[in-house]
Amino acid sequence: MQLRATEANATARRSRRTLWLIFALCAAPIIGSYAVYHFWRPTAQVNYGELLEPRPLPDAELVSLDGKPFRLAQLKGAWILLTSGPPACDDACRDRLVYTRQVRLAQGRQSERVERVWLLTDAGAPDAALLAEHPGLRVVRDREGGVVNGLPAPGTPSEHIYVIDPLGNLMMRFPANPDPRRILKDLSRLLRHSKWK
Repeated sequence: MQLRATEANATARRSRRTLWLIFALCAAPIIGSYAVYHFWRPTAQVNYGELLEPRPLPDAELVSLDGKPFRLAQLKGAWILLTSGPPACDDACRDRLVYTRQVRLAQGRQSERVERVWLLTDAGAPDAALLAEHPGLRVVRDREGGVVNGLPAPGTPSEHIYVIDPLGNLMMRFPANPDPRRILKDLSRLLRHSKWK
């Protein structure tokens, strides 16, 4: 009789131990993920550009160089590399235009998913020779500053290249004097992981 009670106690202890082991195995991933999320923050980031809180830019009416009305919404469905500045394009401005052109071309077959926009911030016409170097560049004038005023920047918006996603949301800003190779990596990653087109 006592032997049976001892065996029953041993079986109950094994059952409890097994139950606790199953519980621990089920709870470990949850506890581990909670600990990683709240207590371990990786310091390195993959992206070069600064991620912005995605938000649509104002749907202001812009004007193309030929005088036709233009809105950024017309490019919905494409990734947009946006630069801004006066028509008298200085060396930094020219560099930004070259970077956007080269980064787009480097995408190969995916380049058709990328549009480039130069937002002119005041009156005047850009140099015709400069425009000839940038086929496919959409040059539009922001007469009232409706779009430029919506571009967040630590300095002035004209120092940066911005990325607008296919839904029309401003989502990334590259620093002033950017590294084009790192812009290329960021854009390639966005195109690879995007389901648009």
